[in-house]
Amino acid sequence: MTPSVIIAGGGLAGLSAAAALGSAGFKVDLFEARPFLGGRATSFPLSPSDPDSECIDNCQHVLLRCCVNLLDFYRRLGVADRIRFYSDFHFVEPGGRVSVLTRGALPAPLHFAGSFARLKFLDARDKLAILRALAAIRKESGRRTDLDGISMLDWLLEKEQTPRAVGRFWSQVLVSAVNEELNRMAASHGFQVIHTGFLSSRTAYEMGVPAVPLARLYEPDAWTRVGDVSIHLRCPVECIRPEGVEAGGQQRQADYYICAIPPDRLATAAPALGVDTSWLSYSPITSIHLWFDRPVTGLPHATLLDRTIQWMFNKSEGRYVQLVVSASRSLVDLGRNQLIEMARRELAEFFPEARYAGLRQAHVIKELHATYSAAPGAGSLRPDTATAWPKLFLAGDWTRSGWPATMEGAVRSGYRAAEAVTRAAGRPQRFLLPGVG
Repeated sequence: MTPSVIIAGGGLAGLSAAAALGSAGFKVDLFEARPFLGGRATSFPLSPSDPDSECIDNCQHVLLRCCVNLLDFYRRLGVADRIRFYSDFHFVEPGGRVSVLTRGALPAPLHFAGSFARLKFLDARDKLAILRALAAIRKESGRRTDLDGISMLDWLLEKEQTPRAVGRFWSQVLVSAVNEELNRMAASHGFQVIHTGFLSSRTAYEMGVPAVPLARLYEPDAWTRVGDVSIHLRCPVECIRPEGVEAGGQQRQADYYICAIPPDRLATAAPALGVDTSWLSYSPITSIHLWFDRPVTGLPHATLLDRTIQWMFNKSEGRYVQLVVSASRSLVDLGRNQLIEMARRELAEFFPEARYAGLRQAHVIKELHATYSAAPGAGSLRPDTATAWPKLFLAGDWTRSGWPATMEGAVRSGYRAAEAVTRAAGRPQRFLLPGVG
């Protein structure tokens, strides 16, 4: 008899669990409260009442080549070819000067040596400090035991990093990757990003940007490739009990259950489960979409130095750009017009054409609960996939996935929950791929 599974939540954790279990021959029903899939990694029409409205991403989500489980999930859905990879990282200073970090001919971890030496936004003292810290990360990874209990900034200061190295290199790379400020980020997460993404192999750092709106990665046709998976949209799971769930006002039962709903809903949906979420706090992301009457840049993307805006993504021929600020607590209380004005002013400092271009349209998205805060000490509090109920398993980027709250972390948690289901069913299978490096 085919085992059945109910999955609560249609974010990446729930979707990856569904894809894995469906491909393993399980009958899967996934319930999602909203009318679309993807959770925080999704897109929506700018004008919902207009059938021809442009779709925009709620925030620019990117991945690296080292996100092997996320890429595996995309391959399962047959959409891996919709991710465009870039090997050049553009650092732009106010005034418009561009530096490019890219790999050269040397093997890892020396593959950046040539382009790193040519970076114009750092001086010799900054670069020597960064090289010392990179060597220390290689030496201390897997050996130092206090990294989850100290901040990344504490560690960088311990390694005598220059202010410019901290502000222009470490902050630019790590705040966007982990969505947390260096003084609030556990050093273990900073180590993982640098060691896995930049030191482990020549290609692990390559940045993947979806070439289509995020929601198109989870379209109905994709699910025909992964077995018996039924998706139920606009059907929230209101209550979870050991004997079943209530979804869309109906009682539903299965052999096994995976709860992949946001942690702030868990206490309401399953109060008897007793999962502690009191330790959780959140870090926001703000994205500002700007449409101009002419191209303002030819770069596909860039990290912007010394200003509030951290990243620019060229969404359409330089006329439509998305600007991103991670860990954007300082922007939460600012109004829409203030944010648009700030974005236009800063963008013009990097790309002079933006000063003269006419703004045709703008949209601001504040994702207040974008990720849980990867604070020192939080790692040991993240729950495992198993729960007090033997047939119910947890998934979500806030659980103990082995990664911070990223798309890769979410997929890893989904695969881990799916593996737990197969073991409970007496049909153990392995879905989680080993990490790079």
